[in-house]
Amino acid sequence: MKTNLITREGYEELERELDFLWREKRPEVTKIVTWAASLGDRSENADYQYNKKILREIDRRVRYLRKRFDELRVIDYSPQQDGKIFFGAWIEIEDLNGKIKNLRIVGVDEIYDNSKPYISIDSPMARAMLQKEIGDEFTVKTPDGDHDWCVLKICYKA
Repeated sequence: MKTNLITREGYEELERELDFLWREKRPEVTKIVTWAASLGDRSENADYQYNKKILREIDRRVRYLRKRFDELRVIDYSPQQDGKIFFGAWIEIEDLNGKIKNLRIVGVDEIYDNSKPYISIDSPMARAMLQKEIGDEFTVKTPDGDHDWCVLKICYKA
């Protein structure tokens, strides 16, 4: 089961996505479908079939987002979190081989862009890090065995 937590930034990003899909992308694709349908035989009309598929995907995502907004709980930064790892933290960690990683603990709905160094609050690594402080060591159990890390930095602003 996935956690319903999300950062304020993540929530606003999902709102922008919903707004874009509903106000810009869907009307644009609907116009193409209407135009393609006006050409006649829909069974062999690639424009019609392709854009109907796109429209179904947009509608599915819109329905999902609208439903998900009711379930999500936005977690904002609190000064009480300073010094320890909690949801929304930016963390720098180092393993025993000197490999350094910079990560942020976020909700599962925020893990869609692989270019961002985000990990889910539900991941084994995030669970192992929670409530640790700078200098603390922790172990992550992986299929390849245990992996030890040390916390170097913690902050709550990018």
